[in-house]
Amino acid sequence: MPVVVVESPAKAKTINKYLGSDYTVLASYGHVRDLPPKDGSVDTEHDFEMKWEVGTDSRKHVKAIADALKDDNNLILATDPDREGEAISWHLEETLRNRKAIKKDTPVSRVVFNAITKAAVTDAMANPRDIDAPLVEAYLARRALDYLVGFNLSPVLWRKLPGAKSAGRVQSVCLRLIVEREMEIEAFNAQEYWSVKALLATPRGQTYEARLTLLGGEKLDKMSLKDGTAAELAVQAIESRDLSVASVEAKPAARNPSAPFMTSTLQQEASRKFGMGARQTMSTAQRLYEAGHITYMRTDGIDMAPEAVMAARDAIKDRFGAEYLPKSPRMYKNKAKNAQEAHECIRPTEMTRDAAALKLRDADQRKLYDLIWKRTLACQMEAARLERTTVQIESADRQVGLRATGQVMLFDGFMRIYEEGRDDTVVDEDDKRLPQITEGERAEKRSVTPEQHFTLPPPRYTEATLVKKMEELGIGRPSTYASIVTTIQDREYVRKDGNRLIPEDKGRIVTIFLLNFFRKYVGYEFTANLEEELDRVSAGEADYKDLLARFWRDFSTAIAETSELRITEVLDVLDDALAPQLYPPREDGSDPRICPLCGTGKLHLKTSRSGGFIGCGNYPECRYTRPISGDADDGGDRVLGVDDGDEITLRSGRFGPYVQRGEATEENKKPPRASLPKGWSKDEMDLEKALTLLSLPREVGPHPDDGEMIEAGIGRYGPYVKHGRLYANLKEVDDVFTIGMNRAVEELAKKAASRGAGRGAAVKPLKELGEHPSEGGPVNVMDGRYGPYVKWGKINATLPKETDPQDLTMDRAVELITEKAAKKGGRKPAAKKPAANKPAAKKKAAPKKKAAPKKKAAE
Repeated sequence: MPVVVVESPAKAKTINKYLGSDYTVLASYGHVRDLPPKDGSVDTEHDFEMKWEVGTDSRKHVKAIADALKDDNNLILATDPDREGEAISWHLEETLRNRKAIKKDTPVSRVVFNAITKAAVTDAMANPRDIDAPLVEAYLARRALDYLVGFNLSPVLWRKLPGAKSAGRVQSVCLRLIVEREMEIEAFNAQEYWSVKALLATPRGQTYEARLTLLGGEKLDKMSLKDGTAAELAVQAIESRDLSVASVEAKPAARNPSAPFMTSTLQQEASRKFGMGARQTMSTAQRLYEAGHITYMRTDGIDMAPEAVMAARDAIKDRFGAEYLPKSPRMYKNKAKNAQEAHECIRPTEMTRDAAALKLRDADQRKLYDLIWKRTLACQMEAARLERTTVQIESADRQVGLRATGQVMLFDGFMRIYEEGRDDTVVDEDDKRLPQITEGERAEKRSVTPEQHFTLPPPRYTEATLVKKMEELGIGRPSTYASIVTTIQDREYVRKDGNRLIPEDKGRIVTIFLLNFFRKYVGYEFTANLEEELDRVSAGEADYKDLLARFWRDFSTAIAETSELRITEVLDVLDDALAPQLYPPREDGSDPRICPLCGTGKLHLKTSRSGGFIGCGNYPECRYTRPISGDADDGGDRVLGVDDGDEITLRSGRFGPYVQRGEATEENKKPPRASLPKGWSKDEMDLEKALTLLSLPREVGPHPDDGEMIEAGIGRYGPYVKHGRLYANLKEVDDVFTIGMNRAVEELAKKAASRGAGRGAAVKPLKELGEHPSEGGPVNVMDGRYGPYVKWGKINATLPKETDPQDLTMDRAVELITEKAAKKGGRKPAAKKPAANKPAAKKKAAPKKKAAPKKKAAE
């Protein structure tokens, strides 16, 4: 039987169903080789030779494929139809040749299909081809570039900026976008402006709203009414005049549907409508593709196969009627300059099947499929027909003019099933419906209202708007967006607040460093031009080694120059570059760089392993610090009072505000400190509260059983009571100061009982996700001492900070399990059953109640 290789077991299962027992379908589990993370993996001295290494977790998969080829000397590579899929096939062939698993007479063919359906798979098998060499070379160029940047630039960051984790060719440019947007917001000065609206009525008593557009015979723009006085004068001008309708103009309008989805627009729309991150969206789409429900989800293309267009038109006619079907099909062409992966758009494989018909169990898959299905049908539907009406109202002397607008939908067209989301909510006055208004009739004034407004700063990026901006600039590619946005969050350069991306101090410092010392390599135009050069390689129009040589010549020089700088020199440059944000003018006109605590030291940018901060130059005599993003006028550190001869101070540390007794001395290098508990405001701190915190832990009293003291305090994981080595968490911080003996003993007893139950009984999961989709075995979300985690067999994977356990999907859980397994000895999760070619494992099967030996045998 010919051996067919795909990436994932889920894809293998679906394809096996179509090919039947005449083929052996195996999974490579993604890439089988990569560049080892060590010096020399890309040899810049010898024509950029790349030294590959088969991953520890991939060896068993390569062996399984090699063993299968012993039985049938025919290899068919059926990995994904893009650059990354081509590279996986190339790596597999090279690896198998190195193992001598592929002989001279072994036929090796490459097949691609844009959808995993019987027709697509059968057609692909009938039309094999060779591996696309230019596409592989484009992959090699990208991988080499990413290695050269990451492996050479990251160590510079580690040495010059303690706490910085990494830099990447596209990752750093993406981070720059977020940091520069934040700096725009911080530098923004809001401007006041006013508008005036009038509630008017027709002679028939029907009301409508109109906006002032003409005053003193001159047209008003947005900023014309600068203050309340100007607005009040405008109100008086309207109220002192009679108004009538000067004109009523109704115009037909049409709204056309959006193009079908490509990767970037799918990520944007899933973010807008469901709050799904780019990574979550792509993982969910991957499952839908592997199950045969949608076409390939990594694409720059928006064109649709002719047979799919006709199928969509048939589905529209059957469901909604002939009036919703345009006379001719809608054709969409790609506008992207760099559409090297322009396969067909993302669409359902069967247009007649909506989400309900598929009966998908996973909520994310159900929502995303419904979105794709609706967008695909909508793109082939008739336009929505509207009528937009504009009414001009004027005074007799034409000194005052107002405008009312509205629209009515005549035919909903594609909007019957789908309307594209918006990144930021905008009030559209045209959406209002006007009453019947006749030219020349009187407009009775019911009320005239001035409204104050302020200009708004540009909004922070969401994952959707960030992907959109990267696409506009030509940075990155569909297959990279999700990993880039995820990486900058995993590196703690950026955090997510709600749906918005906010740079951390660490990310800001890395960006300013790169802009000052490697500006060319985080330039938007440079990065976009490099993408275009890589596209030329993939089209067979350029040599990838020439590209690498040109890049490395300049980049290596920049690395060498920066390596000679001392950390203090780097900090001086960054301090000057960030000065407007770090040291804004003070209200009293004093020097913003003078330390507010000691009054003599000069503030300066400093770094530590946890990131950057502002500190006093008189350290260690003065230990004033505040975060980079902190308010310079918030009072900073301050003295709360004196107790027993010691100053009690409130300070801002890198891990948040805290109170301290006295100062550090030679004898007492670590004076008593206490962090402010969650919910305690820095502004409301006083001496009494500080002394209460510094007095912790508080003695509740001796335990009635053994006389050992019970204490209450606040620790790393919140408020608690303690008896010996037994800790019991308390719900509220205030409980620490008020809890009595009876309740303390009761809480400790509950904790002891729960521990005992844990030894003999199973702990109830926070959420049961079901069986692992490819390996089997229950996957559950559990509550642990360090927070919620995913449990599968012996693998425990901590949930990211921002993840709600109840929102976790099976797809995301499997990703976390796989990542955790790779870190633990480089092995992937064990298979559910022993391998078929190891009959000995069956003979030594463990008793049913002991699952561990069974797993071990499979590994």
